[in-house]
Formats: sequence, structure tokens, C-alpha cells
Amino acid sequence: MPVPEVHTERLVLRGWAPRDRAAFAALNADPEVVRWIGDGRPMPRAASDELVDRIEEQWRARGFGLWAVEERAGGAFVGFAGLAVPWFLPAVLPAVEVGWRLPRDAWGRGYATEAGGAALAHAFGPLALAEVIATIFPENTRSIRVAEKLGMRRSGHRIHPSARREIAIYRASGGGEALGEARGEADDERATDLA
Repeated sequence: MPVPEVHTERLVLRGWAPRDRAAFAALNADPEVVRWIGDGRPMPRAASDELVDRIEEQWRARGFGLWAVEERAGGAFVGFAGLAVPWFLPAVLPAVEVGWRLPRDAWGRGYATEAGGAALAHAFGPLALAEVIATIFPENTRSIRVAEKLGMRRSGHRIHPSARREIAIYRASGGGEALGEARGEADDERATDLA
């Protein structure tokens, strides 16, 4: 099944291309970007490329996944957004998680909210999922604001297995009225702990 392409006002969510790997590796090597992902350590290039391979495999196996995100104007790669199974946190399974990871120069533009809203619309529309979660460290206030703008509400917490500290669980259900509010206001964008 080909990866569906989704267009928002300012972004294109699309399948991954070989040209995305270098920019994605740079994003994953930035300590500030990965601060709230797993144990918070930057990823070497090989691990970043393996992550793209896993993302592409999830699209083939499940029919959903994490899109590469680019700006409609100019086509600059600005990270990923989409849906994944949060295998790293067995206590919440079965579940599908929405998340985003953007480079610092894309923060503050509302891109995470815009792309996350498109991912949730895909989850509750074509995929007909009943619920989607997000896992966010409580200190990651930017991602919490994004989740809340997307209509997600905190429903509890778990202990992250590799970080060995609390991670908050946010939930949204299909038909959530706040999805329409996800217009990409500019106060977002630290990464959630996907993939």
C-alpha cells in the first residue's frame, strides 16, 4: 500500500525519500531535539537510518505510520509527524500514538499542531480508530500544549522503561470536538517519544 500524502495549509505529510535521511540524522543528533525522547541521548547516523527503515516497515505492515513532513512553500524537510504503535511502553498496549519530531529551526511556527491535527484526522477518518494516545514527559510543556490544542487530555502516567521516570499519557477519541482547533498556532514543538 502506498503511503498516502496529506496536504495541510502549510505542510505536506508524505512518504520518506532517500534525501530525507541526512536532515533526519541531523535532527536526531541535536541534543535539544531529542531531550524528551527515551533516554534523551542523541542518535548516531546509523541509528537514525534504522529508525527510518522501521518507520517505512510500519507503513507496509500496518497501513499507517510516521510521515516525513516538508513545507509546502519550498519543500524544506521539517521532521516527522504521524501515528505509531508505542512498543517502547508495553503498559499502554494495545494503542496507537500520535507524535511529532521537528528540528529547532521549525519550532514556534505551529507545525507540530498542524501536522499532529492532520495525523489525528487520518486516525479518526480513514483508519476509523476509536482512540489515539500521546506519551509526553511532564516537563515537555511545548508538546503538552500541542496535545491539548489537538483535544487530547491527560489520563494518567506510566514509568518510561529506558528513562526510568514518569511519562504522561494523553488521549483523544474519535469525534473529539477540539480537533478543529488544531490550526497551528505558534507555541509548539518539542518532540514526543515516538519510534
